[in-house]
Amino acid sequence: MGRETTGDAARKGAKTSAVSGDGKSGGGPVLLSGGNPQIAKGHGDGPVQAYIAAMPGWKSAVGRRLDALIVAAVPGVGKAVKWNSPFYGLAGEGWFLSLHCFTKYIKVAFFRGAALHPVPPEASKSGDTRYFHIYEGDDLDERQFTDWVKQASRLPGEKM
Repeated sequence: MGRETTGDAARKGAKTSAVSGDGKSGGGPVLLSGGNPQIAKGHGDGPVQAYIAAMPGWKSAVGRRLDALIVAAVPGVGKAVKWNSPFYGLAGEGWFLSLHCFTKYIKVAFFRGAALHPVPPEASKSGDTRYFHIYEGDDLDERQFTDWVKQASRLPGEKM
């Protein structure tokens, strides 16, 4: 009989070992394609902090800094993890920003980014959404990022 593939094992309900944020097998969150942590959906700071802690390598420190800047810029910001990504928004107003890990960068999605000034540099298939990518070694312009976060928080959010 042929060798069983990962897909075959998954279809048969076999357990696969988790890979922690440091890339070692263990009880930590599974890293999905591109190194994005698989974190159970949930509301509040806890799931977001679990996601940030599981971000691989340099991305975790950048995630902590982004989270701190967002919290400082928008007092009372709401947080949740949905679709394996942290979301930030205001109660009753919807979500204005999310983060997602890719192999070589962190993608910050501003859901109404086309209305920000200046417009974040990366286009989206959606006319409203704009992205900001952060690569290892980038010098984050915290002043510009904070300004975008403040602007985004004042725009109508996405209801998801």
